Amino acid sequence: MRTEEVLRLLQDVAEEVINPRFRSLSDEQVSEKNPGDLVTVADHEAEVRLAEALSAAYPGALVLGEEANETDDTLLERFRAADHAFTVDPVDGTKNFVHGSRDHAVMVAELRGGELTRSWIWQPQHETAYVAERGRGAWRNGERLVRPPVGDVLRGVTSRRRWIGRTLGDLPPLELTWVCCGVDYPKVTEGAADYLIYSGTQPWDHAPGALVLTEAGGFVGTFEGGRYRPQDDPPAGVVGAADRATYDRVQAWLGELG
Repeated sequence: MRTEEVLRLLQDVAEEVINPRFRSLSDEQVSEKNPGDLVTVADHEAEVRLAEALSAAYPGALVLGEEANETDDTLLERFRAADHAFTVDPVDGTKNFVHGSRDHAVMVAELRGGELTRSWIWQPQHETAYVAERGRGAWRNGERLVRPPVGDVLRGVTSRRRWIGRTLGDLPPLELTWVCCGVDYPKVTEGAADYLIYSGTQPWDHAPGALVLTEAGGFVGTFEGGRYRPQDDPPAGVVGAADRATYDRVQAWLGELG
């Protein structure tokens, strides 16, 4: 499938399955996978539609869906060994979606030979699409994205609430992210924040945005100091930064978070 065809797939699925449920979910359409970890009928139905379309177009590729992973404990292991794979996050920011926040997204990423090659983020309520191709760049609604230079004061955000207000060295206190990787990575790409810190590391959360940020000139690495690669063994955490120098500065202080 051409890059624009995959984007159209995400948009069509969102229009048919996700948008009709936005601010219209009944109690029986929402459940918990774990305490506080919500899932909806929209997550399940959207993932099935996306996975079926990708599998039909690429019969030899492994499709790692967030919800499929809940019922197949071999899927992540097979994903890490796959030469050609896709990640699917049908409703990233499900808690936002359930609570009526517009900050949620549909996300897909493609990997070949262990490297991210293409990614797509569709924010249906903002009607904004982010697309990236390895070595070719990143775009927002067709406009080329270039990460702006950092200023004198670095703004850092984190998804881990107990880290809110903490400082790393001489950096300002950490703030809360937009609580959705499909919004957080684009925000850093566009300059709304200079770095983000995650303790969760699931590939479907990070792979799409990591390529967008990287192709716009940023850097995504692990707590341990290496470049983030979705098929590697899970790191302790992930840092997305405006550039390599910012990542190095943040990574040097991560031990203070505990």
